Amino acid sequence: MNRIDRLTAILIHLQTKRVVKAEEIASRFGMSLRTVYRDVKALMEAGVPIGSEAGKGYFIVDGFHLPPVMFTQDEANSMLLAGKLVDKMADKSVRLAFDSALYKIKAVLSDPEKDHLENLDSNIGVFLRSRYEHREQTDFPDDFLTEIQRGIAQRNVLSIEYVNMDEALTQRHIEPIGIFYYSMAWHLIAWCRLRDSYRNFRADRIKSLKTTGENFEKRSAISLQEYFRTMYQTNQNLIRVVVTFEKSALRGRPLYGSLSQEDLGTRIRSEFMMDSLDYMAHWLLMFGPNVEIEQPEELKTKVAEITEALFKHHSLTGQPA
Repeated sequence: MNRIDRLTAILIHLQTKRVVKAEEIASRFGMSLRTVYRDVKALMEAGVPIGSEAGKGYFIVDGFHLPPVMFTQDEANSMLLAGKLVDKMADKSVRLAFDSALYKIKAVLSDPEKDHLENLDSNIGVFLRSRYEHREQTDFPDDFLTEIQRGIAQRNVLSIEYVNMDEALTQRHIEPIGIFYYSMAWHLIAWCRLRDSYRNFRADRIKSLKTTGENFEKRSAISLQEYFRTMYQTNQNLIRVVVTFEKSALRGRPLYGSLSQEDLGTRIRSEFMMDSLDYMAHWLLMFGPNVEIEQPEELKTKVAEITEALFKHHSLTGQPA
């Protein structure tokens, strides 16, 4: 990326948040803090009204906006691909919002770029087992994710009718803190005033949802990551697992379920809390020699046993008795 493109990208980035840290810019564009300071100074000298707060970061002065920016072909392609995933993994409310956003993106593309997306559209497919593939077969609405996201961002108390796994219907007032996608379903983590504790609600088992108009205090909430840490610490059946992966083997893929990640240069050390070492052992086998188990020793033994059993099975298969 040349300097002009980088300065434009930094300016766009500054408009995505109220305050942006210099470290965040450096991390995104892979440059030193000194270069960040120099580039921001160049933008200011060019007339861009950028302010700063010590210990917080940079911000664009109110009233300044960069004119609409054209998308590159690769950016438009990525949005088309994301749309395929949204259609399989999101509910009706998110699908409608994303479709609207995608139409706006297509509207600013040139005719050749529009033809390019049209040709690409029919050649991308996502095959994913999900309840959203059988929307017409469920009695539950599938249009709450957008309202849930709004509730999380604005700290709105939500009123829901929830059907648990025993098919019992209950009325809850909840304080949402986050959502995550796991096991082919979206899960909502929230403080449940009925149970007086944090609870994990499957979004596809919410029968109705509405905003109460009440806001809950920020001091009473914890982050999604803090919730997981608390859950792991209080569950005595979970086992701490520490492994290191070769970065080349991960290929940029996220490590779902990882509590922490430490960059070791060419490797990444990750910590997990697991209730099944058998599952973890089978999953780690896919990384072959590109993963190293630091603890527990029991996990090393399980991987070795599975590997030995596979070797014996395949070395004997097909040989004469």
